[in-house]
Amino acid sequence: MRLLVLGGTEFVGRAVVEAALGHGWEVTVLHRGRHAPPPGVRALHGDRTAPDGLAALADGTWDAVVDTWSAAPRAVRDSARALRGRVGRYVYVSSCSVYAWAPPAGYTEDAPLVEGASADAGQSHYARDKRGAELAVLDAFGADRSVLVRAGLILGPYENVGRLPWWLNRVADGGPVLAPGPRDLPLQYIDVRDLADWILGAVQRKLSGPYNLISPSGHATMGALLEACARVTAGAAELRWTDPEAVLAAGIEPWTQLPVWTPPDSDLHEALHQADVSRALATGLSCRPVGDTVTDTWSWLRSIGGTAPRRPDRPPVGLDGETEAKALATDRARDDR
Repeated sequence: MRLLVLGGTEFVGRAVVEAALGHGWEVTVLHRGRHAPPPGVRALHGDRTAPDGLAALADGTWDAVVDTWSAAPRAVRDSARALRGRVGRYVYVSSCSVYAWAPPAGYTEDAPLVEGASADAGQSHYARDKRGAELAVLDAFGADRSVLVRAGLILGPYENVGRLPWWLNRVADGGPVLAPGPRDLPLQYIDVRDLADWILGAVQRKLSGPYNLISPSGHATMGALLEACARVTAGAAELRWTDPEAVLAAGIEPWTQLPVWTPPDSDLHEALHQADVSRALATGLSCRPVGDTVTDTWSWLRSIGGTAPRRPDRPPVGLDGETEAKALATDRARDDR
């Protein structure tokens, strides 16, 4: 198989490239040159935001293209139009954020979508940008040659948002760790390598249409995730399980200050951790254990010196030590009363 990856040097794109190379595929990447692509690819340079940014793709044919773009939809529009006669299938890594807020627990690919998106738009808002890119792909390739991968929370090696790396480093530092409860809170995420494997399978099987691409809700729990972090880091961390009410009362922001965590029975939890993924499961999605994801991410993090790369278009995540200590002290005082 001949695969073109637009990007291919960071997180999701890199995982797709490595998986394809592992299957013996012929892989071409178009990237800006900021990061070195994996060895074994044919590397082309181009900036999709520049007037001639796609010039390197003037020639060539591929069985499929994988695109992870998250900014102005018009960049996807231009790529899709330039490639539609020379690529068999366009796989766009979108997001569950394209659903109108707040999607209820159990939402499927037929749930209402965000309004106001356009394939011709500049960068505006993440949800509209992703939906606009979907529209661009559908316009150029049609519903029968498009795969819209609506991913949720993505974890694993090469993560450049910082969620799992933050938890790993925090637990590795040891001491009392604010562990937001409940311990059995069901989580929904996808290991980036499982995402990549499903994408390659979708190309081989000539799938089309939208897919919620995340593990089943409850594939892991908050307890399983943080206990795996404590186990692999082998530090002296003490997980202090704290009721969600106490976390929120301390003014701590779910998802951002405490990455991955969302309060149970909230719109946020239903939207981020309770999507219906039966369509993806029926088409070959397989999810590795949370312990494997945590272990391999920790190994990668240590191999690069402990500091994960950060996307410049995403805000920092994590809780500062002073706020954490204050919340833990308040919770302990409440328990002592």
